[in-house]
Amino acid sequence: MSIRHGLLALLSQGPRYGYQLRAEFESSTGATWPLNIGQVYSTLSRLERDELVTRVGADDEGRFVYRITPAGEEDVRRWFATPIARTDRPRDELAIKLAMAVTTPGVDVAHVVQTQRTATLRALQDLTRLKADAPAVPADQGDRAWRLVLESMIFQAEAEVRWLDHCEAFVARAEPAARPAPPAAADPSAPAEAPAPSDRKARR
Repeated sequence: MSIRHGLLALLSQGPRYGYQLRAEFESSTGATWPLNIGQVYSTLSRLERDELVTRVGADDEGRFVYRITPAGEEDVRRWFATPIARTDRPRDELAIKLAMAVTTPGVDVAHVVQTQRTATLRALQDLTRLKADAPAVPADQGDRAWRLVLESMIFQAEAEVRWLDHCEAFVARAEPAARPAPPAAADPSAPAEAPAPSDRKARR
C-alpha cells in the first residue's frame, strides 16, 4: 500500500498530527502494514515539499498538525480513481525464489515448494481463525476496513497454495525431461550384428 496516499486519504478527512496519522493508518489496515513514526514524518515532509499538505501549527501538546491542500485533494482523488497496475506492485519474492531454485544446480526445488506450502497453509489457518472470531457485522468503519484487508490476505494465501501446487506438478513433469535417458541395455536374445567389411579384413 502507498503510505503517501494512505496518509493523504486520512488527511482528506481533516487535519491530523503524526502519531494520530500512524494510529489511524494501522487501525484502517488492521495493523497489516505497521508504520514507525519516522516513516510517517518523512512522508509528511515529502508531501509538504510537494505542496500536497501544509503544516498549520501545533496542538495544545506541541504536536505539529498537517492539513491537506487542494493539490493533495486532487492527488488522492486521482489515486482512488486509478487502478493499480501489476507492474506498480512490489516484486514477488516467492516467485523470484522459485525461479532461482529451478535454475540453481543442487537445489531441491520440491523441498522448497513443500516448505513454503506448509508455511502458507499455517498462515491461512491463522487468518481463517481470525475471520471466524470476528463479529459477523462489523461494528464501525475501522472494523469494516480491517475485514476487507483480512479477506484480501486470505484470498492471496489461497491463491498462493494453488500456485505452489501447480509449481510442484510442473517441476515433477519437467524433471524426467531434464535428466538424460540411460543407455538401453543389450538384449542377449537378439542376434549379434555381422561385423562390417572393414572389420573382417582386419581379422584376416
